[in-house]
Amino acid sequence: MIEFKEVAAGLRFPEGPIAMPDGSVILVEMFGKCITRVLPDGSKQVIAKIDGGPNGIAIGPDGAIYLCNNGGTFTETDFLGLTFPGPMTPSNYIGGRIQRVDIATGAVQDLYTECDGNKLRGPNDLVFDKQGGMWLTDHGIRHDRTADLTGIYYAKTDGSMIREVVFPTDSPNGIGLSPDGNTLYWAETHTGRVFKAAVTGPGEIVGFSSLDPSACLCGLPGVQLFDSLAVDGDGNVCVATLGMQFAGITVISPSGEILDQIATGDPLTTNICFGGDDYKTAYLTLSGTGRLVSMQWPYKGLRLNY
Repeated sequence: MIEFKEVAAGLRFPEGPIAMPDGSVILVEMFGKCITRVLPDGSKQVIAKIDGGPNGIAIGPDGAIYLCNNGGTFTETDFLGLTFPGPMTPSNYIGGRIQRVDIATGAVQDLYTECDGNKLRGPNDLVFDKQGGMWLTDHGIRHDRTADLTGIYYAKTDGSMIREVVFPTDSPNGIGLSPDGNTLYWAETHTGRVFKAAVTGPGEIVGFSSLDPSACLCGLPGVQLFDSLAVDGDGNVCVATLGMQFAGITVISPSGEILDQIATGDPLTTNICFGGDDYKTAYLTLSGTGRLVSMQWPYKGLRLNY
C-alpha cells in the first residue's frame, strides 16, 4: 500500500517539481503565475513572478532555472471542485517562450520565442543532457476548431541556438533521458503514447517517424492521457497519467512493459521528480487539488544532470 505524505497544499496548479539538495522543492504555479520554493515544513516562498503560463522547469549547468512558458495557453477552470486547465483566453496569451530565471534575484530573461521563423506556441517541459543542452517540448495550442502540430527541440542555454529535431508531434508534454543519456523519451498527451528515439549526439537523434512501430515505447488503452514524466534509476519511464479511468503514475520499463500504475486519486496528477539522499523520495504534483505530495519510490532513484 503506497503512502503519500502531503508536503504542501493551496498551490494554484503546481507543475515542474525540482527536488533541491537542501530538502526544498521548487515548482511552478501555472495559474499563480509564479515559481515557488516549498520548504520541508510546507511553507512557501515565491522565487519569481512569471507572466504567461509557467510550465516545466529544470536547473541548468549555471545553477539558474530554465523555464518552458506556455504563454497562457490555458484558463483556470473549476470543475467538480477541482482545478482544470480550461481553453485558452486569447486576450491573455503572450506567446510561448523559453526563459532563464535567476534563483537569487527572480530576474526573468527571454531566450527563445521562435525557431526558424516559427513561433513557439506552448512550450511545456524540458530536460538537460550531460553536455548542458536542453531538450524541450512544445505542447501547442488547442482552441476552438484548431490544434497545432508542434515539435521536439534542442537548445543552448545562452540563447544562441535552437533546433527543431522532431516534427510533427501531437501535443508533446513530458520529456526525459535514459540514465546513460542514449535514449530520448517524450509523452504525447492526447494520443496517450510515449515515444523514444536513439540519441547520437547533442541535439541529434536517429531518424524518427511516429509511423515506425519501434518508435512507440508504450500506449495506454481507453481514456488515459499523459502529462509530464521522469526517468528513474532503473531506466523506467514514469509518466503522470490523467483522467477518470486511472490517475497517477504509470511506470513503463525500457522495453515498453507496464510495470505498475500508482494511483493518487487526483485526476490531474501532472508530474514527478526524485529527491532525498538516495533519490528514492518521489515528489508528485497533484494539480487538480493543488497539492505537492511525496512517497517512497519502489525502484531505484536517479539524480538529474545539474
